[in-house]
Amino acid sequence: MIDFYFHATPNSMKVAVLLQELELPFALKPVDIFKGEQHMAAFKAINPNAKVPAIVDDGTVVFDSHAILLYLAGKHGAFLPEVRTEYATMLSWLQLVATGLSPFSGQAIHFMHYAPETLPYAINRYRKEVERHYAVLDEHLGRSRYLAGEAYSIADMALWGWAASAGFIFGADGLAVYPNVERFMSQMAARPAIQRALEMKAALTFKHELDAESRKAMFPQNEQQAA
Repeated sequence: MIDFYFHATPNSMKVAVLLQELELPFALKPVDIFKGEQHMAAFKAINPNAKVPAIVDDGTVVFDSHAILLYLAGKHGAFLPEVRTEYATMLSWLQLVATGLSPFSGQAIHFMHYAPETLPYAINRYRKEVERHYAVLDEHLGRSRYLAGEAYSIADMALWGWAASAGFIFGADGLAVYPNVERFMSQMAARPAIQRALEMKAALTFKHELDAESRKAMFPQNEQQAA
């Protein structure tokens, strides 16, 4: 049995999709990051970095969403290309999401929605990098059904996790400027595992008010600076 430590974040949702695709039994362990539960000693014993997601798989601890994707896909022999060149392609795009789209999207959302003051330079810097990454992805998906080719892989789950939150950056237009990514997302939306992951997310209730408690829990470095 897998214990799955989860909050409704893009990184957690990637793992939720893989668990649903693999149809693995798991116990859901909600971690309310707005309440600071990620900083509790019991959770930090699992992930010292105090971030979700994390899993405990029959005693084996894995944290960081892409580490979990690689671990579970490798263990169960699924959603990884078998041909070495195709595996390399998958790994390249998986890491582009990990080191590019993911952190730049996170920072864009932070400075657009959570920062205590408006910082135009920061907003422009991160939003433009998000736009650049989506342009790269859009060009690639114009030639390829999935990121690694014709075969669906964990790289696609990783992209879906963040692309599903693109509206927080681009507003009502969403991914309309990136038609190939939009096509990819429509294709993903039809997958039963995606639908089950979204239903799982909708069934949970997390705190969503960004009050002083939440700011202290999510951005403790700012509290230290203020002190």
